[in-house]
Amino acid sequence: MNAKTVQEIFLRFRKANPKPTTELVYHNHFELLIAVILSAQATDKSVNKASAGLFRLANTPEKMLALGESGLREHIKTIGLYKAKAKYIIGACKMLVEQFKSRLPHDREALQSLPGVGRKTANVILNTCFGEAVIAVDTHIFRVANRTGLAKGKTPLAVEQQLMRVIPEKFKKHAHHWLVLHGRYTCIARKPKCPDCIINDLCEYKHKTPG
Repeated sequence: MNAKTVQEIFLRFRKANPKPTTELVYHNHFELLIAVILSAQATDKSVNKASAGLFRLANTPEKMLALGESGLREHIKTIGLYKAKAKYIIGACKMLVEQFKSRLPHDREALQSLPGVGRKTANVILNTCFGEAVIAVDTHIFRVANRTGLAKGKTPLAVEQQLMRVIPEKFKKHAHHWLVLHGRYTCIARKPKCPDCIINDLCEYKHKTPG
């Protein structure tokens, strides 16, 4: 895909949604971290439903630690992999309190040292909390990038690196959310809504659904 086409794609995304953001509900950086950990292999809707009550009780690392792993499980048991996620979250809270003065570090390596936090989660935090121009490649972005021809790669890291090369600097801060939302509501997995797509004429997908 040439640079002119990439530019036009993101101009259209920006026109349609000038200030995109996450659909996870949170009120501080810590809550977003917990919500993103919970969102692995789960929908934002299911996470928001479970986290609403949880965050009323525990919106800091200290309060979450006070719940304990068993107490946390009771609040998130409607979410897939809740036992592993509870273990990760309590471990992450312990590290935040002991090593980072209960604040989320503004550093990828430090973020990835927390249990349950991989490169994708770290990128979400760096982008959404700290405004960094990074892209967290989840299943939606991986699909959209490969399908449209924006960035072809066999791994999330390969796609991330290519997207960072081809997307103009002025669009990088919001690119993550534009691509996630496009994959969630338009360029869906089983049957993409090509007739409703604002970049249909620019997309390189060979099996577009008819109108």
